[in-house]
Amino acid sequence: MNNQVKIFISIIGLLVLGTVAAVLLQSGAGSAPTAPSKYATLAQCIKDSGATFYGAFWCPHCQAEEADFGMTRQALEAIGLYTECSTPDANGQTQVCIDKGIKSYPTWIFKDGSQLTGTIPLDQLAQKTGCTVPQ
Repeated sequence: MNNQVKIFISIIGLLVLGTVAAVLLQSGAGSAPTAPSKYATLAQCIKDSGATFYGAFWCPHCQAEEADFGMTRQALEAIGLYTECSTPDANGQTQVCIDKGIKSYPTWIFKDGSQLTGTIPLDQLAQKTGCTVPQ
């Protein structure tokens, strides 16, 4: 076999291995499953009370709120508690947040129409929504 054929076969092999590795990494193969957050039931209760957390992916205070719940923004969004207000380029605001009059992040809007802004402690959110913070 000449050198050009060997090089070609080597390149194809590397591409196949790279593709397999990328698929495995993206699917999370080999990683341990994450445990549900201790506060997942609290998050669900707050959502069920009619409250919504409006934030932006780039907002450090929103990230602190997510960390308090022990949940990702995507997990909070999946249960319907979190609404993203930032456009993907971080230079604008989504129409839903414009319509709600969201001016700062995080903003919590409750069923009664009241609002709280900033990082709100879980016990305060629980009290406002009639939920219980797990011990």
